[in-house]
Amino acid sequence: MEIVVCVKQVPDTTEVKIDPVTNTLVRQGVPSIVNPFDVNAVEEAIRLKEKHGGKVTVISMGPPQAKDALKECLAMGADAAILISDRAFGGSDTLATSYTLASAIRKLGKVDMVFFGKQAIDGDTAQVGPETAEHLGIAQVTYVAKIDVEGDVVRAQREHDDGYEIIEVKLPIAVSVVKSINEPRFPTVKGLMKANRAEIPVWTANDLVVDENRLGLKGSPTKVLKIFTPTHRTQGVIIQKDTAREAVAELFQKLSDAKII
Repeated sequence: MEIVVCVKQVPDTTEVKIDPVTNTLVRQGVPSIVNPFDVNAVEEAIRLKEKHGGKVTVISMGPPQAKDALKECLAMGADAAILISDRAFGGSDTLATSYTLASAIRKLGKVDMVFFGKQAIDGDTAQVGPETAEHLGIAQVTYVAKIDVEGDVVRAQREHDDGYEIIEVKLPIAVSVVKSINEPRFPTVKGLMKANRAEIPVWTANDLVVDENRLGLKGSPTKVLKIFTPTHRTQGVIIQKDTAREAVAELFQKLSDAKII
């Protein structure tokens, strides 16, 4: 079974900074990690390989430092990793990102399954997985909490707020997983040593069959017109009185003074 896992390196911080000129995330000087949902995707891909045989290839689109994220995946047990990196990809929205990822997956040849985390913690769009499936022209199942493969048939348990639904679909397929699907393993010492020695190939736009007008900012129809920080809400006034009648009277007076009523 040929499995591809798409991972993203994301900022390891809740303090997100935006470039005021390009309206894109500032990543310089910010520590990065593998997107947590993508770690579950890597784990599930490795489990399927261990059960059915095959190969797990991890790919990421990003700057050169994204190699660190790929090496973490290799240390977990992935067989190969590829970095897709080029200035032409800078500023990509989800449509341009998924177009580029799909082009890289096609270059790999025959692929049975493509795994994603359900969403990236820096964008929270949950769009790249489904859009990549659409570019590839393959079936997709999102929010997967359990998956089984028998021959060329996949049975997936899809998570909902009110329960689950079971979906059967034939390979090839794209799957995005939730965190409850598994508990990711820790890399072994042997795995870490192997990952540190690994040479990760870098594919640029010239290595892919792509339309340059569909890459990066040029190929991103999503436009950020304005970025602003919401005003900080101050704590409200606590009214403490001996009786409910007195509390209501004081509340009414404060609302009246503030010209709210």
